[in-house]
Amino acid sequence: MTDAQAAQMTSAPGFIAALDQSGGSTPKALRLYGVEEDAYGSEAEMFDLIHQMRARIAQAPAFTGDKVIGAILFEMTMDREIGGKPSARFLWEDRRVVPFLKIDKGLEEEADGVQLMKPIPDLDALLDRAVAAGIFGTKMRSVINAASENGIAANVAQQFEIAARISAKGLMPIIEPEVTISIADKARAEEILLAELTRHLDALPEGRQVMLKLTLPDQPNLYKPLVEHPAVMRVVALSGGYSRDEANAKLAQNTGVIASFSRALTEGLSARQSDAEFNAAIGKSIDTIYAASVAG
Repeated sequence: MTDAQAAQMTSAPGFIAALDQSGGSTPKALRLYGVEEDAYGSEAEMFDLIHQMRARIAQAPAFTGDKVIGAILFEMTMDREIGGKPSARFLWEDRRVVPFLKIDKGLEEEADGVQLMKPIPDLDALLDRAVAAGIFGTKMRSVINAASENGIAANVAQQFEIAARISAKGLMPIIEPEVTISIADKARAEEILLAELTRHLDALPEGRQVMLKLTLPDQPNLYKPLVEHPAVMRVVALSGGYSRDEANAKLAQNTGVIASFSRALTEGLSARQSDAEFNAAIGKSIDTIYAASVAG
């Protein structure tokens, strides 16, 4: 990571675009973009189409570091080009957008109210590739489906264990223990999560930092102690199934938290739009998410 990238992620106004749909979520993302499953005959063709969508977003006039301070990439996106350059280099050199890489390989079956991450084979080799590609940090997602103290403790412990390996490579880990927005005990789960995150952050060696990607909480500013924690570079929020308007409204109530939206960012985009229509739509999306990220 460079000093300029670290400074941008620490304090620059704006938000992080999540362009990291994986194999499981790509068909839905394409469908929302107006590309049905009968438009591709293989996984390779599917990933070609989603890369075209991501490249179109990244090359839109509004997609710059003035408002989009970072972007999370899928591994295949890192390995491809945008605008004639390797994707991470294009983002930073041409757009001043700090590149991150999604590294998790999906979720285990639910146990004790949570879904831990599946093992990440060859993690060290993947991190070395990321460093060589100019990636600043990584993101990894696990899920909380109930206010289970033991389950949430195990979830957070796994995140910090892998984060230590990421930090050792000189990369910035984004820890993402997502709380499912539809569960009945969401508020209680968030209280438990706050306590577990704080415990692990307090135990980090002096000078080490992580980033946190969290579900927008039921109680506004619940995560303010995390925003202010010296071991946290930035707290970002996922949209988690909320519409863009809902997510923006909730985000604006949480001082110091910025967006890291995926589906909410691409809401309203279509493969059928002309370039002018597409650029206007993504520009409006960026403007509204930026406004919510700097509110409060």
